[in-house]
Amino acid sequence: MRIRLLLLCALTALTGCPKKGGEDDATLLPQVKAGLAEREAKLRSYRIAGTVQDTGLEAVSFGFDYRAPQRLRGTLGPPASRTFAWDGTRFFQQLDGEKQFIAFTSELPPAKLAGFLSETFHPFMPEGFRAPLLLSHATVRRATHPLAPQAVELLQKLEGEGQGLEMTYVLRWPQLDFLARRTRAPDGGETEERVEEEHCDAALSLCVPRRLGRWQGGRRVGETVLTRVELNAPLPNDGFTLTAPEGYDVQTRTLVESAPATPPSGG
Repeated sequence: MRIRLLLLCALTALTGCPKKGGEDDATLLPQVKAGLAEREAKLRSYRIAGTVQDTGLEAVSFGFDYRAPQRLRGTLGPPASRTFAWDGTRFFQQLDGEKQFIAFTSELPPAKLAGFLSETFHPFMPEGFRAPLLLSHATVRRATHPLAPQAVELLQKLEGEGQGLEMTYVLRWPQLDFLARRTRAPDGGETEERVEEEHCDAALSLCVPRRLGRWQGGRRVGETVLTRVELNAPLPNDGFTLTAPEGYDVQTRTLVESAPATPPSGG
């Protein structure tokens, strides 16, 4: 990582590199928070589709629809074809291989429900389509990036169960488009997810990833490629309310606090 940073500094000497010492800019953090909120407010809905592939494994296709507030639908392709959806009131799970359809009502308190939805749909949401969760002790510094002469690095050190884990987001300034995320474990191991291609929308004045590469220890280990990107697409309510296909085993259940974080037969 140090060698890569030194090379980047040499290549971008004309535009400047992060300075050693005093590089954290406390005045930037409020601007980043406000900018991320503004960006999220502009991106009210989107529809994406693509593939995820890890080295040595077959690519898996997926699709995801999102509309604020809290309308979500994610689909995984073969071999384990399944769909999950939340229409604001009910959670649906459709397992095509098992021909099983389950509709859940929720008795979870708001915070627990938000956590359940985040955990369930997080795998469908590539970086760059959701704002980083900012911790109270996050720090920000100015930086540069091959895709952005002006950028910021958002550094967070996790506590609790993730104590010792450092996570650095690199965002284009001032649009705050996602460019990379570097994670350093307490044992020194590093992983990185970086943007390799972008989809930009002039009307919204923002960009989202179209191709993301995943790296571990300096070695490429996988990628996410989006073949479809529609920003602020019109997504009607009924698109998030699933109906059981003919011949499926239909069940109804309830999400309660004593239930596991995700449905037992989830992906």
